[in-house]
Amino acid sequence: MRARHRAFIAPRLLGSLAAFAAFPVYLAMRGAPSALEVAAFAWLIAPILLSWFLSRTGRYEGAHVLSSLALAGLVMAVAVRTGGIESFAAIWLILVPLEAALSASRRVAAFASGLALACVALLILLGQFDLLPLDRAGAAEHGMFMAFGVASATLYAAGLAFSAESLTRTGVSLLSIEEERYRLLAHNMSDAISRHRRNGTVQFISSAAETMLGVPVVRLLGHGLFDRVHVADRPAYLTALADAARGVVRSVEFRLRREGCGERVPVDFIWVEMRCRPLEPDGRNDPAVEPEVVAVMRDVTDRKNQQQALEQARGAAEAADAAKTRFLATMSHELRTPLNAIIGFSEMLVQEQSLMLDAPRRKEYAQLINDSGQHLLSVVNGILDMSKMESGNFEIAPEPFAPRAALIHCCNLLALKARENGIDLVSDAPQDLPVMTGDPRAFKQIVLNLVSNAVKFTERGGQVTVAAAVSGSQLVLRVSDTGVGIGSDDLKRIGAPFFQAGKTYQRRHEGTGLGLSIVKSLVALHDGEFAVQSRLGEGTTVVVKLPLVCAPPQAARSDGKIATLSPPQRHEFQDQPALVKKSA
Repeated sequence: MRARHRAFIAPRLLGSLAAFAAFPVYLAMRGAPSALEVAAFAWLIAPILLSWFLSRTGRYEGAHVLSSLALAGLVMAVAVRTGGIESFAAIWLILVPLEAALSASRRVAAFASGLALACVALLILLGQFDLLPLDRAGAAEHGMFMAFGVASATLYAAGLAFSAESLTRTGVSLLSIEEERYRLLAHNMSDAISRHRRNGTVQFISSAAETMLGVPVVRLLGHGLFDRVHVADRPAYLTALADAARGVVRSVEFRLRREGCGERVPVDFIWVEMRCRPLEPDGRNDPAVEPEVVAVMRDVTDRKNQQQALEQARGAAEAADAAKTRFLATMSHELRTPLNAIIGFSEMLVQEQSLMLDAPRRKEYAQLINDSGQHLLSVVNGILDMSKMESGNFEIAPEPFAPRAALIHCCNLLALKARENGIDLVSDAPQDLPVMTGDPRAFKQIVLNLVSNAVKFTERGGQVTVAAAVSGSQLVLRVSDTGVGIGSDDLKRIGAPFFQAGKTYQRRHEGTGLGLSIVKSLVALHDGEFAVQSRLGEGTTVVVKLPLVCAPPQAARSDGKIATLSPPQRHEFQDQPALVKKSA
């Protein structure tokens, strides 16, 4: 706009000043001027007034209208006195709309064109009705005036042409500067800016996408970006672009494949949030013009990771709360039962005189108190062992031992309980089982817990089989039963502390629910494998694989003790249908 104002003001001021400077020379050559000549030179003050008007008000179109009126009025005044439509001044009417074209306004150009045509029509009518004053100029003088008119009009038209060219060049330069500013803005933003067709084809994408995805921008044009969208997210990606093309502002999150920094770095996916809105084309009312969409993409992988971390923390908190509930439900039963027996029978011993208890009865009550105390001690020991394992403070002491003898000993200890329950306990351990290196106390605890669980959950008339074999460098211990089995939902949670399959609060079997959890942790400390396979109503098979030579999980500490890691830190579940496996 400043360039347009300069193009309007500068030539008018220069033209007026030049005319006033030439006026004395004209008087010296011409002599006394006529009234028309004086009026023409006086009219040259109008451009100065127009320049002042524009500089004070800034009304560019209004100044062009006034300029058209002033130029048309001057031309008409000279033409009426010098021959009408045949006057040398009449050719200047052509310059009225040409000058108005510099305003870049259709209204001003239309007004100036109508004004010039009206002036031409008025001159013709005045000539037809002989209303023009008589022109006393001779043929030679008329020709000289005509040449002056044509030359001056040509020079003025040339000035208008140069002004138009200057304005065009200024406009192009400003447009180029503005485009470069937006280009620099797009290329220096951390978010990627892109322009799409309705079908997802990329027509433009900023260089930020190269940093985001690790590929050149050229490879993302066309369908290059779509090919990198995760297959599961492509419908949402295309739907968002289609909705935006219809005029709906959309936001969508999807995954994009990012190239690694080298051959050793795997290809991974990042989460991207894309906000897309319709791009208004110049021909938006033309149905033949396909609507386009402009989108801004931002890497939100860190935010997604934080959300997942929060979800995992929430899940861990819920699991901890559930474990606390199971602990309280289980311990309230396991602790009250032996404590009630101890208190009850001890009170009876205190009142033996009033109750007239004989020696055999006192011995029986003392034995019941001892059994209850032993049971209570085993419960507390199990809780303490589990807490040590989870905190990573449970220590194993590997040493050579014979696994067959330990296995037979454990089966003999539980044979009486199995016979009392009407269960057939079968052991299958080859004579040639090699000596293994491990913690014999932990090995016996593993066998006792597994066989005890199998006997507990097997109905009368069933069978429990304990088998051992060598496979490669591992001892494979398999404990199977024909008991009640475990449902698929509970199978996923087997080994969790204080958990028993079935309805936890409607307990059919005694126990704290720590048996398999302790077994799993002891197996993990030996760098072994633990797997449970079961079907409801068909029985359960537990497979434990222990290395024949157990190496300490970590180097010995300075105090000579073996430091271990807690099982949850060293292993994780791999859920499969009807199979929960925990491997080193």
